[in-house]
Amino acid sequence: MTVTAGAGPDASTTGHRDAAQIGRTEAGPRPLPPLGDQRAVAGLAPVSRTLPSGLRVIVVARRTVPTVELRLRVPLAGAEPTHPARAELLASAILSGTERRGRVEIDDELAGIGGDLAVMVDPERLLVSGSGLAAGLPTLLDVLADLLTSATYPDSDFGRERERLVERITVARSQPRTLAREALQRRRYGDHPAAREMPLAQDVAAVAPDDVRALHQAAVLPSGSSLVLVGDLDPDQAIDQVAKALGDWSTAGQASELAELPMLTGRDLLLVDRPGAVQSQLRLSAQAVPRTDERYAAVQLANLMFGGYFSSRLVENLREDKGYTYSASSHLEYTPSAATLLVETDVTTEVTAAALLETRYEMARLSAVPPTEADLESARNYAIGSLLISLDSQPGLASTLSGLAGVGLGAEWLSGHPARLAAVTPDQVARAAEEFFTPTAFTGVVLGDTSVVGTRLRALGGVELP
Repeated sequence: MTVTAGAGPDASTTGHRDAAQIGRTEAGPRPLPPLGDQRAVAGLAPVSRTLPSGLRVIVVARRTVPTVELRLRVPLAGAEPTHPARAELLASAILSGTERRGRVEIDDELAGIGGDLAVMVDPERLLVSGSGLAAGLPTLLDVLADLLTSATYPDSDFGRERERLVERITVARSQPRTLAREALQRRRYGDHPAAREMPLAQDVAAVAPDDVRALHQAAVLPSGSSLVLVGDLDPDQAIDQVAKALGDWSTAGQASELAELPMLTGRDLLLVDRPGAVQSQLRLSAQAVPRTDERYAAVQLANLMFGGYFSSRLVENLREDKGYTYSASSHLEYTPSAATLLVETDVTTEVTAAALLETRYEMARLSAVPPTEADLESARNYAIGSLLISLDSQPGLASTLSGLAGVGLGAEWLSGHPARLAAVTPDQVARAAEEFFTPTAFTGVVLGDTSVVGTRLRALGGVELP
């Protein structure tokens, strides 16, 4: 079928209008419709209760679909050098079986409620994520309780999980992004446990099933942990179901929180040699402020305008104007007590020094040339809109609440944040830029071929060569 009504000059011959024709009228380009009013954060009305075991349970009724999302956060930090290897194997093998269920039985019971469970670990915590039909919550909780109280880590399955983990680590450490991340963590935190995000393959290979069983018994504890449920639930009834299902979870001891991280201070970037590399990885980081700080909203918006979304100054400079990279970004990384700024981009080896120069230039320009009201409004709309989108789904809301619970915040912080963003002025953004985006406030690494990039980086300054 050929559509010609209202077509542009070529529609009669081509039979369709291209994007340029659709976007124009005889008077010129079609104006964009105005943005509608921002919606407020929907009433969350969480119900929270701390069980006798010390487990904090937070439930939010969200009856959009008849399902439930589960997030269990267990602090699982450890200072011992081989702790990451044991923790990773715990997360990899915990679903292998329990005293009551084998791996197949676990999968079958979860499938019967349209559910699943996944486990991951980092230097700070063990996180169990799950979902299923709301009517199947008792089954989901029963399987979870079984894993928490009687996971067996059977020898045969454990060996296969260990081999797979060694292989994944070996492959990951061949990737430049992984190498850059590890170098950045060492530059930021030295020997702090937070720097050991990925265990050594040889440490994993040396872990025995009994090592992981002992870690589970000693460290996977309810006191200090939090469980978030979001879905088609009655909150009080759901908490009662949790109390019943997890009543046998050990009450001895306290889950282990990550030791306080050192505050970042500005110093030279470290050039890490990667001979023959055709790309360089730039990773810059500086200290920021926690979400409870009155400056946080201004820092968040300053970060967006610098490199936090596609319309940012860094993207426009490095990608759109210079063509140095496909992707450049900055974002806030949250730690238990604060936050850090992370700027990252990958560029061809030949433009490494030029890309670093332009990155520093944009940092300085953020305070020297404050944003206009239009720039600020664009970033503000993006920040508020992104927050609302993240809370629209059950999984997004559950993950957000779990992350906030880990730093002692709750739904009231979410509800009040759009208003805090709306109150930020261009002057406040400029002050935040002066304090947090000054180039000398950053440290970090450049991963690249020293024989190619070293001379120019030395001339640029602010880079420590190997």
